[in-house]
Amino acid sequence: MLRRLRSNPWLRAAIVLVVLACTAYALYARWNEAGAALAVLSPWIVAASVAAALCGLGAQMLAWRALLADLGSPLPFAVAAKVMFVGQLGKYLPGSVWAFVAQVELAKDREVARQRGIAATVLAVAVTLTVNLAVAAATLPLVSEEAARRWWWVLACAPALLALLHPRAVTWVLHSAVRAARRTRDVPDAELERVSGRGMAAAVGWSLLSWVPLSGSIWLLVAGAGGDGPAALPVAAGAYALAWTLGVLFVIAPAGLGVREVVLVVGLAPVLPPGSALVVAVLSRLVMTVADVLWAGIATLLARGGRTPVGPPGA
Repeated sequence: MLRRLRSNPWLRAAIVLVVLACTAYALYARWNEAGAALAVLSPWIVAASVAAALCGLGAQMLAWRALLADLGSPLPFAVAAKVMFVGQLGKYLPGSVWAFVAQVELAKDREVARQRGIAATVLAVAVTLTVNLAVAAATLPLVSEEAARRWWWVLACAPALLALLHPRAVTWVLHSAVRAARRTRDVPDAELERVSGRGMAAAVGWSLLSWVPLSGSIWLLVAGAGGDGPAALPVAAGAYALAWTLGVLFVIAPAGLGVREVVLVVGLAPVLPPGSALVVAVLSRLVMTVADVLWAGIATLLARGGRTPVGPPGA
């Protein structure tokens, strides 16, 4: 029944409309909230922040693409971008899991086995959150005592999570999950997924690289709101990395709504008063929403214009 529902074009079209409506509402809500702040900040600062966010999200997409290729299903850049960024619009629905479900289903349309799509997506999320925590753990204890004291238990997980990204540990977890699914459900036999050290290193590398422009994106907003110039960069990077992580983990709220703002206000306390920090938190969400929508549109145009044929894995 689920297979028939997924293949129903009317149902898929209805889901797309619901996602677009929720995304449009998120943009509208963020725009209203950020209106006063946009009047204070230079439009060039906001535009530069959006451009930096686009670069950061692009690097994160390349991390997911590297994992998918390592598992045996390489996708062209334009196709991978469309699958990821169109699927990511699902995070604006209540419950962040919809973005991951959409991403797996869009990859399935490109002949990526659902088990492989799930493995690549879950691994990409794990890599992203682990790298985020590593960035936060390396910066916040040095520059934001209040944030480090309040969320020390989250930051303390970074070393353990980094160790769990070892290919042997990742492969064991994947195989255990598949075997458990086969015992409890009617899951067909398939080749167990294996991730190599090279593929994991590529994903971690792209995720780390993404924090160069992402740190710049949030720092531009902090500086525009009255932050301490270059000295505010590590504070902004660490606070944003922690806020991003906790927002993803709080799956009930669409795109971590509310959680990210609270963490950012506390994390930015050393360089901004609460009012200005809240302005930056609201603007950062608007910037990321605009970047998500722009990437979805750009990727769709690239994939349509390239007309790159995609065959089954190994073709």
